[in-house]
Amino acid sequence: MNDYHYFKFTPSVWIVPTFLLILIWSVFYFENVLNEDLSVFGILPRTVSGLKGVVLSPFLHGNLGHIANNSLPLFILTTALIYFYRDVSLKVLFFGVLLSGLITWLIGRQSYHIGASGLIYVLVSFIFFKGLMTKYYRLMALSFAVVVMYGGMIWYVFPDVDKTISWEGHLAGLVSGFVFAVRFKTPDYVEEIRYEWEKPDFDPSNDAFMRRFDENGNFVNPPKPEEIIVEYEEIVSEPIRYIYTFKENREDDK
Repeated sequence: MNDYHYFKFTPSVWIVPTFLLILIWSVFYFENVLNEDLSVFGILPRTVSGLKGVVLSPFLHGNLGHIANNSLPLFILTTALIYFYRDVSLKVLFFGVLLSGLITWLIGRQSYHIGASGLIYVLVSFIFFKGLMTKYYRLMALSFAVVVMYGGMIWYVFPDVDKTISWEGHLAGLVSGFVFAVRFKTPDYVEEIRYEWEKPDFDPSNDAFMRRFDENGNFVNPPKPEEIIVEYEEIVSEPIRYIYTFKENREDDK
């Protein structure tokens, strides 16, 4: 199947993830330059003031290690999302931030939750589950590649693995990605097998097999092939003739 229509490199494949990185690094830079603590703009669960963090928290990071650990996965996964799922990529990014943030707001501990890791879990979950659901070999290969690269992240959705991270945000992202994989429709990448007689432009008169049926639908045996008689001309060779010439002996020849 020619999947060029679905998988095509466009400027958005690198522009969107690059813009996201520039944005989060710009916020981190100005936070440190101004010596301001912007974590108060993160998600504070079950408080009205904490709702603003649903939108703002992915762009806030606590320290250099935090933002560095999130930058590369965010770039790689966003690039893969836009290249392989271009039609739904922006919906996954936008609603992924909202849904994962709201779930974190509902189930999170009474602490400020910040960082792009929730969105990263959305992308990992969506790419993995959607690839399996499509049953298309390219996308299934992408799913297994994500497992190989980021499969270890699954442990950080459980409580008490690391009390310094927001396991609630990770779990919210994992659930959100699965929901989007189920809800967001993608093209049918598996080409349907259609026989010639199932196509709209099929003409039975041009098909050798269909011409074997009469107007009542009865099968008519094809005529026997004409016997080809090849006559071989008998070649008769002429007999060999021997001609003798009698010559008398004369006295002079003795």
